[in-house]
Amino acid sequence: MTWTDKEPTKMEGHRSAPPLDESLYDLRPQDAAFFKEITGIEDDTALKQHILDIQAKAYKIAPYGCIYLFVFTRHRLSALPAYQQVLRLGRECKNPIFLDIGCCFGNDIREAVLDGFPAAQTIGCDLRPELWNLGHELFKSSSNTFPAHFVGGDAFDPEVLAVVLPASMQTVRVPSPDLNNLASLNPLRGCVSAVHATSFFHLFKEDKQLHMARALAGLLSPEPGSIILGAHTGAQKKGVVNQLYKGVEIEMFAHSAESWTSMWDGEVFEKGTVKVDAQFKEISEGVGGDERYPILFWSVTKL
Repeated sequence: MTWTDKEPTKMEGHRSAPPLDESLYDLRPQDAAFFKEITGIEDDTALKQHILDIQAKAYKIAPYGCIYLFVFTRHRLSALPAYQQVLRLGRECKNPIFLDIGCCFGNDIREAVLDGFPAAQTIGCDLRPELWNLGHELFKSSSNTFPAHFVGGDAFDPEVLAVVLPASMQTVRVPSPDLNNLASLNPLRGCVSAVHATSFFHLFKEDKQLHMARALAGLLSPEPGSIILGAHTGAQKKGVVNQLYKGVEIEMFAHSAESWTSMWDGEVFEKGTVKVDAQFKEISEGVGGDERYPILFWSVTKL
């Protein structure tokens, strides 16, 4: 089965999106512990049915690969090598801001909050606001019990996120925004302590990946230690790859560690102003580790 993972704006109308397959459900112990702690659902059968119910609702709205393949159940953020830096920023910065781009249900934001990042200083952004609302249903929360913020819209729309020079290259600093009244990401320019983007960049072609990198760079605080981090499909040599994931073939553009590093350090940011850590690894999953996925783990830190 071939399934081209296109940009989210086109993905929802992709006619070859397959019907949901319950047999793909495979909650790892650490993921089960995460969901049980937040939802309060301790019974494995009840938890599975709860997740399947939300998946079905979400898939009708947005038939994305991450929803079909249960990627949204993965405990991902804490697996990133630079995660502790995010938590340190949450503890030590005066007004820390954590942004999760392509947040879907908001799983990764909840992971950061569970580990200590102030919920009221977190922001999710996704093309589909309905997914954020389903996140409240998935995790049995509300805007009152979980005061994170959300901005809906296409991140390639300049009204939502425009490309500007990184804050360290600007002559005018913008004031800290009122997070309670965000209508776009643009007021966050030069104010964000940490930007998280996992399973996001590989949705787009090479030119759009560069565009998005530049757009996110404009949001990052100029303070040393501010960071953009994530993980996505990588390659030993950059180019279009066809990755088989749980029986589904997905076509995407993948960077190598070297091309990803040179893009951020030189094309996006002025060379020498950031430290890029890009690690290409093959991750084993499935019974007996019979499924292997080429993943690029990366972070871009302001010096």
